[in-house]
Amino acid sequence: MTDKYDRVVSGLRLWEWRNRAIAQAVAHDISPAEVDWLLLEVGDLDRLALRLESFKQRADIPMSLPLENLEQLWQRRLNEHLPVQYIAGVTPWRNFKIAVSNAVLIPRPETECLIDLAVAAAQNSDPAPLLSSGHWADLGTGSGAIALGLADALPKATIHAVDYSPEALKIALSNACNLGFDHRIKFYQGCWWEPLTALKGQFSGMVSNPPYIPTTTVATLQPEVVNHEPHLALDGGTDGLDCIRQLIEISPDYLRPGGVWLIEMMAGQADTVHRLLQQQGSYSNIQIHADLAGIERFAVASISTQS
Repeated sequence: MTDKYDRVVSGLRLWEWRNRAIAQAVAHDISPAEVDWLLLEVGDLDRLALRLESFKQRADIPMSLPLENLEQLWQRRLNEHLPVQYIAGVTPWRNFKIAVSNAVLIPRPETECLIDLAVAAAQNSDPAPLLSSGHWADLGTGSGAIALGLADALPKATIHAVDYSPEALKIALSNACNLGFDHRIKFYQGCWWEPLTALKGQFSGMVSNPPYIPTTTVATLQPEVVNHEPHLALDGGTDGLDCIRQLIEISPDYLRPGGVWLIEMMAGQADTVHRLLQQQGSYSNIQIHADLAGIERFAVASISTQS
């Protein structure tokens, strides 16, 4: 048992709560699987015990919060659409378990592709050995998920993670410490590249999942998103491209020749982003990649090596 479990509840009482919660989830059109995922995160349980319901026989089950508190949070899930990840305080991402709160976006599975694309771009570039090391930037790090993924996938690189939100940076630093990457990732509070001016022209790569939702679209998103996730990390301006335009314009000053520029974007933005990269004049080998659902989700380019 780890230190996170500082409360206990009887197996029978938890079994009764689980049955009620599953019925409530079905009634509210929420996946019943959320109940068991939540119990795995907050209780000293395993999947087999839940599936066989054998935990019902246990006298005491250690919990990370009182059952009354869990019930209050679950009612917020049902009635206020509070994301289950915020209830548990964690979410899985790649091979990590990442702490989250409403100060940061919940990392999405599709964003995991950014790490694979970054590695592939570094390996396929002409100065590949150099791009797999050196300095890499995660701009708008949020929970630190991308920085953690880069640190894991590029063990010879130093990762520089920037976010405008001090609250987000606290969570990102905590995640880096908990996962053993705090010596590989440096954190900065500020806007995009601004805290990194001392390293202009030295970066092997930049990865970002910037705000890209058009302002008028934000209010139409799922209530779990619009009511609970930080709008600072969602709202990309009138057409959703304000931050991406800024990253396209400024990044060539910070990336070395051949350096990798990689972002996530919204469905329908690929053609415009491709055109903006071409028009800027500093980029080459511009590529658009789809996510696992076939949506054109990522743009990758290299800084031209010709002066």
